[in-house]
Amino acid sequence: MATPSILNDRYQLEQNLGSGGMALVYKARDLMLERPVAVKVLREDFTQDAAFRERFRQEAKAAANLSHPNIVTVHDFGLDQGHLFIVMEYMPGTDLKTRIKRQKIFSTSEALDLIIQACQGVGYAHRAGLVHCDIKPHNLLVSPEGRLKVTDFGIARALSTISPEEMSDVVWGSPHYFSPEQASGLPPSPASDVYSLGVILYEMLAGRLPFEAGDSAELARMHREETPIPPRTYNPDIPAQLEEIILKVLSKDAAARYRTADQLGRLLEGINQGSIPMRTAGSSAAHGYFPLKSAPAAEQAFPASGTATTTVPPIVSTTQPEGEAWDAAEGDDPAEGEPQEVDWSIWLLRLAAFAALFGLVPFWLYVYLTLKP
Repeated sequence: MATPSILNDRYQLEQNLGSGGMALVYKARDLMLERPVAVKVLREDFTQDAAFRERFRQEAKAAANLSHPNIVTVHDFGLDQGHLFIVMEYMPGTDLKTRIKRQKIFSTSEALDLIIQACQGVGYAHRAGLVHCDIKPHNLLVSPEGRLKVTDFGIARALSTISPEEMSDVVWGSPHYFSPEQASGLPPSPASDVYSLGVILYEMLAGRLPFEAGDSAELARMHREETPIPPRTYNPDIPAQLEEIILKVLSKDAAARYRTADQLGRLLEGINQGSIPMRTAGSSAAHGYFPLKSAPAAEQAFPASGTATTTVPPIVSTTQPEGEAWDAAEGDDPAEGEPQEVDWSIWLLRLAAFAALFGLVPFWLYVYLTLKP
């Protein structure tokens, strides 16, 4: 059944913008409001599948409840002539993956600017109780002016529905970008989205992905077991502190990463604005890195529940075929070994209190001896 040119007598399809694993995306015109929109139409072969129809509806519902400058706005959802569709704001430009293929390596400031925007959008979803579960550059749209918006909440999960003990037999996601816990069929958390953001940042700065393999099962194993090569190996211009942040974000243990995209975004924003001073590699015993603290396990959405399983669940790829850092603003301890400024007013108060206390001893001794019979 061919997709009709007009849906619900309102949305006139004008141009095919692209296709994903389960849907086609068109540029269209809203004839009622006379504005351009993007329309995502569920593929015909999935329309008869109740599970896919429900997933499609959940995507529209999840995104419609999110209103943020860095998240694509959902306007409408409908069914016409057997075709399910989602109507979203139209954003001129392209997806981040296309820009990565064209540009190869980004400057530090350009990469941070885009990833910070992604963190703001994904962080807002985390505060709203959602885990995106499919963060990848294909789902990050970038306008010609550099505005980034997150899209495709097709496999997003509400935190309230996720149990720390759950185990999935089927893994939904993109093998190049999903987290070790997702690769193992374990429950996702906001830290899973943080991992995926780290993979994208690595790719933008190093000019390649941290893990590459010919099949999904091998990629899943690499995410679970292998340590990524430091990105400065491929691009020495990456600041040493930023490399450490990326490697922390790519930790196998979710508890060792930043808990939410908001935390990662604030840290990257500090580096981008220069409020966290850059140090060159080798400037200290820690190779110029400022101290990074792992978030306490009790503060994680889901504490680590042991090592990842070695049995890889079936992976359904959604890709097209082809701990907390030191923050001076939050009053955390400075780096160990740094000289501390002496507060002389406190010492003077202590001296006065000492003198007052021990100055009373002779007085009370005199009173005692005078009044003693």
